[in-house]
This record gives sequence, structure tokens and C-alpha cells, in this order.
Amino acid sequence: MDILLTVFGFLFICFGLIGSIVPVLPGPPLSWIGLLLLHLTDAIPNDWLFLTVTLLIALAVFALDYIIPAIGTKKFGGSKAGMIGTSIGLIVGIIAPIPFGIIIGPFVGALIGEYTNKADSATAIKAAFGSFLGFITGTFLKFIVAVIYLGLFIKIFWDYKSIIF
Repeated sequence: MDILLTVFGFLFICFGLIGSIVPVLPGPPLSWIGLLLLHLTDAIPNDWLFLTVTLLIALAVFALDYIIPAIGTKKFGGSKAGMIGTSIGLIVGIIAPIPFGIIIGPFVGALIGEYTNKADSATAIKAAFGSFLGFITGTFLKFIVAVIYLGLFIKIFWDYKSIIF
């Protein structure tokens, strides 16, 4: 059972890493579930303080992911259409076989979103940049937390690997 929980925990850590980039998956909370599953094994002592702190961090980063792009868009004069365009552009950038699509997609999506909102060129470019900057900041923050959780998972697993196997 410990091996099964460890494998599922690692899968959730991987989904959390993917979710830190793909906007439809909640990256840090998925990574936290991976840490929880690892701690539910009989081999690893339950550290509820560790799990509580990491859960609070995951939830805070998850909430900030929705707030940071809005702040970036608002600071640069953008609209809700620009924020929606950023998300759509990200999905297209991930799917499309374009080099750097994950970076170009959100910016182009925000720009198109602002144009559909009837913004002039200067305002649309400025708002698209703000929306893009907010998106990149939120994504970077989620990715860093997911990578840290991966590192914690590996360290804890390594310390108890002889008991798990």
C-alpha cells in the first residue's frame, strides 16, 4: 500500500508541475495532495504542522494566481477582455507547435482581447503587456512552489525509501 500511495503521490506532484503552467489545473494544490499521499504511508511519520503550512502556502499561491494578473492588467489600463484573451492565448500557445508559444500566446491573446474591447493600439499594447506580465508572474510563482514541493517530496521519499520498499 505504501508503494501505491507513493506512486500516486508522485503522479500528483507531476500533475502539480503541469498545472503550474496550464491554467485549468490548480498546480500547487495538486502538488500538495502528492505530499499528503506520501505522508499517508505507514513508512513516513505524519507531520501535521508541515502539511498544514504547505497547504496554506498552496492555497495562498492558488488565490494569488487569480489576483496578480488582474492587478497587472489594471495597473496597465487593461480590461477583463484582455485577461480572458491572455488565458485563451496561453492555451493556444501550449497547443500550437510554435516556438515560445507559451510566452507569445498570452501576449497575443491579451492584445486581441483588448482590441475586441475597442481599445486603441497604444492602450491595447500597454494593457496586453500588463496582462501578460501579471500572467507570467503568477505562473512563475506557481511553478516555483510546485518545484519546491517536488524537492520536498524527493527528500522525504529518499529519507524513508528503505522503509517504503
